[in-house]
Amino acid sequence: MSTEGPIASPTMPPPRRPKVIKTNQQQVLLYVVLTLLLSFATVWAGRTLVHNSETLTFAVGGPNSDEALFAAKLAALLKNNASRLRINIVNNADNAKALAQFDRRQADLVVLRTDAKVPLRARTLAILEHDLVLLLGPGNKKIKSLAELKKKKVAVVAENESSLAFVRSILDVPDGPEAAKIQMAPQGATLDKLFAPANGFSAVIAIVHASKAVRDKSYEQAAKRGGFTLNTIEEAKTLARKFPGISDETVTAGSVSTSPQIPDDDLDTIGLEWLLVAQSRMSPSTAGELARIVYENKAALGLDNGFATRIEPASVEKDAFVVAHRGAADYINDDTKSFVDKYSDLMYLGVAALSVIGSIFAAIYAKITRIAPEKASELSTAILDIGERIEHAHSLDQLECLQDELETILRGAVIGLRDGTISTDGLDTFKLGYEFVRDEIGMRRDYLKRHAGEADKTVRDAGPAPSDDSNVVVVKTAQSA
Repeated sequence: MSTEGPIASPTMPPPRRPKVIKTNQQQVLLYVVLTLLLSFATVWAGRTLVHNSETLTFAVGGPNSDEALFAAKLAALLKNNASRLRINIVNNADNAKALAQFDRRQADLVVLRTDAKVPLRARTLAILEHDLVLLLGPGNKKIKSLAELKKKKVAVVAENESSLAFVRSILDVPDGPEAAKIQMAPQGATLDKLFAPANGFSAVIAIVHASKAVRDKSYEQAAKRGGFTLNTIEEAKTLARKFPGISDETVTAGSVSTSPQIPDDDLDTIGLEWLLVAQSRMSPSTAGELARIVYENKAALGLDNGFATRIEPASVEKDAFVVAHRGAADYINDDTKSFVDKYSDLMYLGVAALSVIGSIFAAIYAKITRIAPEKASELSTAILDIGERIEHAHSLDQLECLQDELETILRGAVIGLRDGTISTDGLDTFKLGYEFVRDEIGMRRDYLKRHAGEADKTVRDAGPAPSDDSNVVVVKTAQSA
């Protein structure tokens, strides 16, 4: 009795692999580009916030005036040093008109001499120049006091008419016939001509830049031609107390003329200061930066005629004629704040703003670059496909392959749920399909094991197969014959 062998195992359909989520390369590139753009925008915004450009209006007199030439040099210096500050120069008929423009808050900067009417909102950034008042007499004639000049004819050598009013004020000459004796000297007039009998001037009061006086050779030439006497102003300290804008100065020996030496010894006189002033409303950081640039570039800002060649820090005393700007005072006193101190509040606001902006961009990135997650219910199709192939599994090995596929899908689903590439939509359907197929595999496994056992038992019950004795019979027959 013959028995059937093991059940044939027809070729199983190829397994259906679960979907693998792939990242779109174009979306990755877009993500990188947007990230770089955001980084660039953040850096640019921060740099602009901290290093933003600011234009300051500088009111000056005529284009060839000292203050106009100084403003031009300062503007060029700021531009060449890539400073955030810029200067817009506005010319006026004279410095008085420039001061009026500044007083109307139509300018941020102006240069004033301390005998002028100082605007209330003016704050000093730097002392640009000192003007010396030189009291000159003809020949060897000495002038003991200014009071001697009240009724005498006096020539005023200066660059502008405002000096005439200043001389009349220090001589205490009221308006009237006597005031007419105090006259402006003609431009270009030399001392020997002014002291000539034809002109009849008893004294010359010259108001000159201190830096220019030491360079001017005309005094030395005048001393050689006819001579003059440089007199001390005995009332210097009294005048300095009487007029707040006047300072008591010292003319050092030989500074006016070296040969002959004039003066032959240090003498006292009075002077005025040229101040670079700013509006009080100017921010301390701007004023401090501008003051720093002026102080650190003195040599580059001096004019060829000597103006502004000895720039000095502003007076930080509370009783100064023009109070120093707080920004300039902080720099002079070395009280300037560090970057963190200065912008700490701004930095906190910036961090908060960047956090909000970053969240918005992150949401945009996620919306643009994220691949829509696969629904859990869509994986049920792959599970049911395995279920359809269970009946074609005729061996335990084939069934184990199906079991591995099922576990792979489950593992992928768990990882996808964790990473967000698979949504929970249809998760119950997935679970039901998984449990159903898993049970089907278990049932099929039991069936194959049981069927394999029955086949083995049938083979054992049949016993050994009967031997074929036909050849033996033929041999015996042959022997009997």
